[in-house]
Amino acid sequence: MSVVSRVFVYPIKSCRGIEVSSSELTPRGLAFDRRYMLIDAAGRFLTQRRYPKLAHIGTAFADDGFTITAPARPPLHLPSGFTDKAYETCMVKIWADRVEATLADTSVNFWFSEVMGFACGLVYLADYQHRPVSNEAASFDDEVGFADGAPLLLISDASLAELNRRLDVPVGIERFRPNLVVTADQPHAEDSWRSISIGDARLDVAWPCSRCVLTTVDPESGEQSADREPLKTLESYRRPDRSVLFGQNLIPRSLGAIRAGADCRIDEIMAP
Repeated sequence: MSVVSRVFVYPIKSCRGIEVSSSELTPRGLAFDRRYMLIDAAGRFLTQRRYPKLAHIGTAFADDGFTITAPARPPLHLPSGFTDKAYETCMVKIWADRVEATLADTSVNFWFSEVMGFACGLVYLADYQHRPVSNEAASFDDEVGFADGAPLLLISDASLAELNRRLDVPVGIERFRPNLVVTADQPHAEDSWRSISIGDARLDVAWPCSRCVLTTVDPESGEQSADREPLKTLESYRRPDRSVLFGQNLIPRSLGAIRAGADCRIDEIMAP
């Protein structure tokens, strides 16, 4: 039996996340997770891979939405979603996907443009706007928000401990932006899981997460490591082919609350 040790949501893609004690699982992932995203003037998504300073943009829950912070800027209030028909819609590009999204108003976009130093906008993926999960492990009606490819990401604490055992300078789990951190007896035990249950929620463990240069960005400073760590070390033992693998992508199959401290039952394991 595994246990959920930490739960994270990331309201704005590639900006700082929020650790929570519990969250409701929705078909697209945890509630509010990566439903917002920043885009450039051409509608292309912004990511820490190219703009590490996104790590400086903080998010926190407020009574009626979110409080957004950034250095040398007044706090910004965001509603919990852009649902009013007065908001404009636009087409955005995220990886290979072109998706309809809802654009924030001028004052919000100006705030983010001032932070980033160039013209950009904030978009929201409303319930009626669709982005299917494109991986072959998905069913035809599986959907995702603005996460890279899957509704949730899971990493075990044992996997992080094994990585830190190999590093000269240990790193925190925040480097890898998981939604769920769970206990495990062995490093990378999650690689063999195929289905898990947490309370009433059931999730398929769908495919491993391929890691990139984003893992080299310090989530506190927003600076990239000069030595390419921890990606360099991961390449030495977690690269079975062209991809560096760390953590597992999940797809919800039944919904419910996910709480830190809850049992994580391993329902199905991959045959040896």
